[in-house]
Amino acid sequence: MTVFMKPLLVAAALLGFCNACQNAAAAPGYEINGQLRNLPAGTVLHLSELTSSQFVERGTAKTDAQGRFTFRGTLPVVAVYQLKVDESNQVLLVLDNQTKLTLSGDAKSLPASYAVKGSKDSEFMRELTQTMSASGAQLQSLKMRYQAVGQAGRTDSLPLIEAQFTALQRRASGQAKGLIRRNAGSVAAGFATLSFVSPDDDFAFADSIATIQGKAQPASPFTKALAERLAPLRATVLGTLAPDIKLARPDGTVLALSSLRGKYVLVDFWASWCGPCRQENPSVVKAYNQFKDKGKGFTVFSVSLDDNKERWTKAIEADGLVWPNHVSDLQKWNNAAATAYGVQAIPQSFLLDPQGRIIAKNLRGAALPAKLIEVLR
Repeated sequence: MTVFMKPLLVAAALLGFCNACQNAAAAPGYEINGQLRNLPAGTVLHLSELTSSQFVERGTAKTDAQGRFTFRGTLPVVAVYQLKVDESNQVLLVLDNQTKLTLSGDAKSLPASYAVKGSKDSEFMRELTQTMSASGAQLQSLKMRYQAVGQAGRTDSLPLIEAQFTALQRRASGQAKGLIRRNAGSVAAGFATLSFVSPDDDFAFADSIATIQGKAQPASPFTKALAERLAPLRATVLGTLAPDIKLARPDGTVLALSSLRGKYVLVDFWASWCGPCRQENPSVVKAYNQFKDKGKGFTVFSVSLDDNKERWTKAIEADGLVWPNHVSDLQKWNNAAATAYGVQAIPQSFLLDPQGRIIAKNLRGAALPAKLIEVLR
């Protein structure tokens, strides 16, 4: 139902944005004029720039008795800003030295109520974030329901909740991609692709946006970041020969992924410290026991992102991961195989055919046996 993410400024990635339209003939400097309801006079608002690793405050403004405020400034480069009332009420704005925008909304429910005019990128961002926030609330509700049902022992209900969760994720992704596609030439589209689309699952879409961004916004930091994110994923596009992996087993002997050719192989990235991985392990064990002797055979090649051998081996035993193909270099996120496969979150898996080509990714829950039934019949 969820994953552990590599520390990559995830919170900032869900908040940022950018604009790249610059006009040397225009008078330099951005200006934000706003008015917020339910905000006392003298309330201090904060404007912070999204840098490479954090939000850095660049200015403050106080509201008057009518909730009005103004920010003005100049920018050395195009920037993404967070306008913040408090921790629960903040929005993103896309600013360059020609931006003149107005903002309004309710300070008590700013993300859901705000409107912005004067910046197409910021307008696009508002539509996108509000759409995704609505989906996010629904996904969180399903996640909590899933956990409650599991804790109550009503496991027969879990597949239905998983199906609902997956369907909602797909619908939300489709909505995000539709909005991005309609604004594909905007710098904002580069950021949105990084923030709201999974390049692992939607490589072709992300790559198409990266191509457009490379031509339309070559100087954008998000164009560069998107290209860097996609580069390692090119090695795991469906239909390609999976990169070989040669790492040590718990006993110190080296095992090569290529030695398993002739069978269908699930390359499964996990770790003992990853809760979602451990929750998924029973499904993988069940699939292994069901299909290991069917047709050309099926096995699992487990790559652990642990950094502690004892915890790794204890988790293998505790979860009943009975296949012999367990490897790790105990380098956590710096795991050599994870780097080669572009792994940024776990659990993550790749299903290989007997020739070693990638035929599916991230088959969780009931999706894995369904695919194995298809290919092993």
